[in-house]
Amino acid sequence: MRKAASSLNRRANVWHPRHYSRAAQPPLQITTLPNKIRVATESTPGHFSSVGLYVDAGSRYENASTSGVSHFLDRMAFKTTRSRSESEMATAMDKLGGQIMCSSSRESIMYQSSHFDQATPLALSLMSDTVLNPSFLPEELDAQRDAARYEIREISAKPEMILPEILHDVAYGGKTLGNPLLCPEDRVDAITADILRSCITDWYRPERMVIAGAGMQHEQLVELADKHFSSLKPAPMPAPPSPRPSPSQSVPPHLLPSSSPSMYKSLTRAASSYLYPSSPSSDVPLLNSQSNYVGGVRHIPSVTQEFDQLYLSFEGVGIHDDDIYALATMQVLLGGGGSFSAGGPGKGMYSRLYTHILNHFPQVDHCASFHHIYTDSSLFGLFASFVPNAPGQRGNTPAQILPHLVHQLSLLIYQSIPATELERAKNQLKSSLMMALESRAVEVEDLGRQILVHGRKIPVTDMTAAIDQVTPESIRRVASRVFGPQSGNNATIVTMGRGEIGDWKGVLRKYGVAGA
Repeated sequence: MRKAASSLNRRANVWHPRHYSRAAQPPLQITTLPNKIRVATESTPGHFSSVGLYVDAGSRYENASTSGVSHFLDRMAFKTTRSRSESEMATAMDKLGGQIMCSSSRESIMYQSSHFDQATPLALSLMSDTVLNPSFLPEELDAQRDAARYEIREISAKPEMILPEILHDVAYGGKTLGNPLLCPEDRVDAITADILRSCITDWYRPERMVIAGAGMQHEQLVELADKHFSSLKPAPMPAPPSPRPSPSQSVPPHLLPSSSPSMYKSLTRAASSYLYPSSPSSDVPLLNSQSNYVGGVRHIPSVTQEFDQLYLSFEGVGIHDDDIYALATMQVLLGGGGSFSAGGPGKGMYSRLYTHILNHFPQVDHCASFHHIYTDSSLFGLFASFVPNAPGQRGNTPAQILPHLVHQLSLLIYQSIPATELERAKNQLKSSLMMALESRAVEVEDLGRQILVHGRKIPVTDMTAAIDQVTPESIRRVASRVFGPQSGNNATIVTMGRGEIGDWKGVLRKYGVAGA
C-alpha cells in the first residue's frame, strides 16, 4: 500500500501519509479494461483489504420465465465449478482468513470478500471461478431448493420481512421493482442449470460489471481483473448516428448538464451508495426493466400475529433526481422506531414519529419511516405495528391508525419545519453517511455501487454539502411533489391482521394528501 501511495504521490501529488487528515479524501483510481470492465480502488489505510465484484443485475430484470433466478444465483455462489470441487472451493474460502459472500438485491448482485492483503489474488480467483465456470450440479441445485423453501417459510412468517416485499409487489404491479427478491415457491423446482446459465450470459456482461477494492495497489487489482475476467466479451453496441457537422467547438462531456429523470437496507447503506444526482453511463446498454409505479391496496387477513401491521407509501424520486436529498432528510425527520427502543440522543428519540405517535399511543408497538431508493424510482412511506382490536384486547384497527400516519405526512406539506428540527435531521443524516463508511466492507460496496450506477465516485463531502442545502421550503416543495394533492401520485397501502383499512380515500382527502 505504501508503494501505491508513493506512485500516486509522484504522479498527481494528491496524497501522502503525513498529509492525511480527517477532511482529506482517499485517493481514487479508476481503470476501464479493454472489454469495458471498470476497476476502481481507494488507497485507504488499514490492516484488512476488501474487494468486490458488482453486477448490474437482480430481480428487477427477471420475467415470468426467469423469476427466482437472482435468489438462486446468490445461493449457488461458491459451489462446484469446472476447476474446483465443492470441497476445494470450501477449503480455498477458509484459506482466505476472512469472509467471502454473495448477495443479490433488486438492482445488483455482488460478490465481496474481506481478507488480509496477500489473499486478494485468491479472492479474485474464487469470484471469477464462481461467475465464469459454475457447474450447477443437480445435487447442489436440489440442496439449494430445499434451503430456498426453508428460507421462504421463515421470511413469510415474519411480517417485518415479508410485508416490504408485498408492498413492492403492490406498488409496481408485480413487475420490475415489484418482482420478489425471493424465488416464488411455485418456481423453486423450475430453476434449472440452463436457466441460470442463460441469465448469466444475458446479465453478466463486462460493461455491466465493476470490480472495486480498498487496501491494495490499484495496479495489482487491474492486473488481477484482467487476468481473471478478460475472457468476457462486451455486448455489441448499436452504431451511433453520423455526427452532424458543426462550426462550433463541441462541449466536453463532463461539462454537459446531467439528465435528471423524474435503503432490506438501512438508510445509511442506501444513502451512502446512492444519494447523488447523476446520469447513468451511456456506455451501458439498458435492459428492458423500466419501472412502472401503479400503487394500490392489499389486505392480508391473519389472526395468528401478535400485532396488526399497516404500511402506507408513495412513489418517491430516483437516485438521479436532485430532490433525493430532501426526501432522505424527510425520512430521518420522521424517524421513529420501536416502543421499547433504548432511545437517547442521536437515536431518533426527537424524531416526529417518536414524539407524535410512539410517546402518545402505547398500543403502537412500532412506527417508523422508510425509503427504498432505486435508480429510477423509490418508495417513501410509514409503517406501524399495533395491538389489534380483538376479544380481550384494547387495541386498534388499521382504519384507526391510518389517520395518524397520514397526518404526519400532511404536516410536511402544509407546515414549515422549524429550523432547529431540520438541522437536527440533517446532522443525523450526514453522520449516518460518515459512520457507515467507517466499515471497510461498506466502503468497498459503496465504491463499487457508485461506479456501477454513476460511473464515478461521489465524495461524501459533496453529499453532505448537498444535504446542507436542504431548507424548510425545499422540504415542503418535495413533500408536495411526492404526496401532495396536486402530485397525481397514487398511494400504496398494505395491511396484515384482523381489521381492514376502511375508507382510506376519505382519510387521504381529509388531510389533503395524494392518492385519493
